[in-house]
Amino acid sequence: MLPRAVRSVVQRCASSRHIPLASFVTSACLHAARVKKVSSDEDRVNYNDDYSFSDAPDPEHAKYKFVTANDLERERHPPRRVKMLVRDFIEDSLYNPHYGYFSKQATIFTAVEPLNFNSIKNMTAFEAEVAERYASYGVDGDGPGKQIWHTPTELFKPWYGRALAQCLVSEYLLKYFPYEDFVIYEIGAGNGTLALDMLDYIREEYPDVYDRTRYNIIEISENLANLQRQKLQSTHPCVTVHNKSIFRWDVREPAPCYFVAMEVIDNFAHDIVRYDLRTLEPYQGVITIDAKGDFSTYYTKITDPLISSFISLRQYLAHPPPISRLLKLSSTFRTFYTNLPFAPNLSPPEFVPTRLLTLLRTLRQHFPRHRLLLSDFSSLPDTIPGVNAPVVQTRYQNTTVPCTTLLVKQGYFDIFFPTDFEKLRDMYEHVLAQPRPLTDSELLEPRPTPLSTIASPLAEGNSFFSSYHPKNRRPPVDGITSSSGLPVGERKSAVYSHSEFMKTYADLGKTRLRSGENPLLDTYENVKFLF
Repeated sequence: MLPRAVRSVVQRCASSRHIPLASFVTSACLHAARVKKVSSDEDRVNYNDDYSFSDAPDPEHAKYKFVTANDLERERHPPRRVKMLVRDFIEDSLYNPHYGYFSKQATIFTAVEPLNFNSIKNMTAFEAEVAERYASYGVDGDGPGKQIWHTPTELFKPWYGRALAQCLVSEYLLKYFPYEDFVIYEIGAGNGTLALDMLDYIREEYPDVYDRTRYNIIEISENLANLQRQKLQSTHPCVTVHNKSIFRWDVREPAPCYFVAMEVIDNFAHDIVRYDLRTLEPYQGVITIDAKGDFSTYYTKITDPLISSFISLRQYLAHPPPISRLLKLSSTFRTFYTNLPFAPNLSPPEFVPTRLLTLLRTLRQHFPRHRLLLSDFSSLPDTIPGVNAPVVQTRYQNTTVPCTTLLVKQGYFDIFFPTDFEKLRDMYEHVLAQPRPLTDSELLEPRPTPLSTIASPLAEGNSFFSSYHPKNRRPPVDGITSSSGLPVGERKSAVYSHSEFMKTYADLGKTRLRSGENPLLDTYENVKFLF
């Protein structure tokens, strides 16, 4: 039988067997105590983590230099005697150019030849075939093993990529062809397989659309960016690879475009928020690294603007924090509860998707006429403790080992999160509905006249003369005339299960086994689409 880690490919989890990782897991100094009163020039910290009380933290930690992941990009070794927000610790662990997980450890599983699904007997035989291909990567030696992971793009090529292409082409033909180019942006394109499969399909089935296609890849990894150029640009000259982070994107795309993010946001960094159970005041998590490389987690009042804006957005959208209803309603009960022996003074740690909020704002600012196609995990097993907590895992001697803490040696562990797609949809639609901040050049544009045919960015949009606002439509983009002539904007995004999406756009006959089973539909039950 195929190991669980491979059989449940979309979950990227492993058996619960724990193997000693003394060489790779830095000890986590997890302390618990009441809020310590310190002078005004020190951090005010709350360091309750595991609900039991022990030693107070080292006061020296409050004096450590506060750094970000951007500050550490030039470091060739993990830093010491520093402190940072949780999202910066995660970003440094995953993306540091010199020791980050994706820079040095991760290997994307690539099938040399596509599977012939129609010749495979049943799911058992399918699992055995995938296991055999995994085995071709060889046996791990001492130390961390090959960090092999793969996507449905690689496992079901070319049919997965063709399904996504059919989805986008259908929308493009309905709304923009032949008056606008077919512009696609993809982030985190991996080996470039998805782009290749999509472009091959478009060139084969829709040559007129292919002639108007511009495919842009935004890739943070220099190695993967070079690989994508080698794989794609000679075959498809319409491909442009931008080697930079999406969070540093600064070019506005005025044309209608499609933004593709397949299994990308699960590796977006999160912050930790906990609530004082007496006052319900939120606290932000801060990770410190001492002179020996050991970690500690402390909690301070929220000062980070991104965390603060996420909390405000959540309140506006009526997404409740993970606190029991009784505690929220009764201050008397909160006082009684927190005075119980060994009662925690903070709520359980909650991982909040602050970097995901940054992505949504980037789309609103630089891609005002985009349509987002996004897919990722909606749930995960073997997560560490906490609300919306990630899976932290590595491979050791050909076995994938899940961990129970985030505080592990930078660069050796994958850290990936589930996504609440319904809350993501609410956040996304709200962000898109906000006025786009004007650039300096736009502020200097001449004022519109009564003869102007296009509304100014400050206008109320194309719905000014109409009271018709369907609930499933966004407000029109300011300054953009509706191609249909209707005073309504783009259709709002909806959430689909993996199976629902593939039944709509995939050629399911190509991935059906001889038994009638279809792994393209049955394997990815914990994955959803936003489109």
